[in-house]
Amino acid sequence: MLLHRKSQERGYADHGWLQSYHTFSFAHYYDPDYLNFRSLRVINEDRIRGGGGFATHSHRDMEIITYVLSGCLEHQDSLGNRALIEPGKIQRMSAGTGITHSEYNASATEPVHLLQIWLLPDQTRLPPSYEEKFIDLEASRGQFQLIATPTGEQGTITIHQNATLSVARLAPGERLALPPADYAWLQVSKGNVSLGELSLAQGDGLGISEEENLPLLQAETESEVLLFNLT
Repeated sequence: MLLHRKSQERGYADHGWLQSYHTFSFAHYYDPDYLNFRSLRVINEDRIRGGGGFATHSHRDMEIITYVLSGCLEHQDSLGNRALIEPGKIQRMSAGTGITHSEYNASATEPVHLLQIWLLPDQTRLPPSYEEKFIDLEASRGQFQLIATPTGEQGTITIHQNATLSVARLAPGERLALPPADYAWLQVSKGNVSLGELSLAQGDGLGISEEENLPLLQAETESEVLLFNLT
């Protein structure tokens, strides 16, 4: 089964300093048909104006991945970590028994565009932890490159869930097979792609459940996609 989540059908919140699109139910946005997809709980596409940001707030029992598309995000947390997250660096927080953090646009004038991703952990009340790693995005050209795994293999960040996250960048007309998976979620972070007769625009998501013999993914423009392999 294929579940096409169109960009324009997502939840939306405009806070002035923040414009946020919610693929799944989040905060004041509730859609009983989109509570989560397997262990994937949140994909928020955020645009934060210069000087704006999230003041210190707390999380528990969640795997939180920050993937910056453009600009730079400044992070600080209760474990003593301070970091600047920009394209080419991926961040993971395991909130576990509890963590507080703040996130601000590192620029006073330029916006930052990012994806906030939450996955349910495979166990609750883990000790909170933090990790960030640089990834060679050039290695994702024309192929899926792992960036998050349960084992930290191939230089990936480590998540406490039986799931993986990969990224692929495709030139116009380039085609790529989706790796086999019982359950997967494809998120278009940049550009436009097609899967057979199905067209997917930037911000679109596609839930894939027990599908075999999928057509090749093809880029219609310069594109980037994220692929979650889920159980």
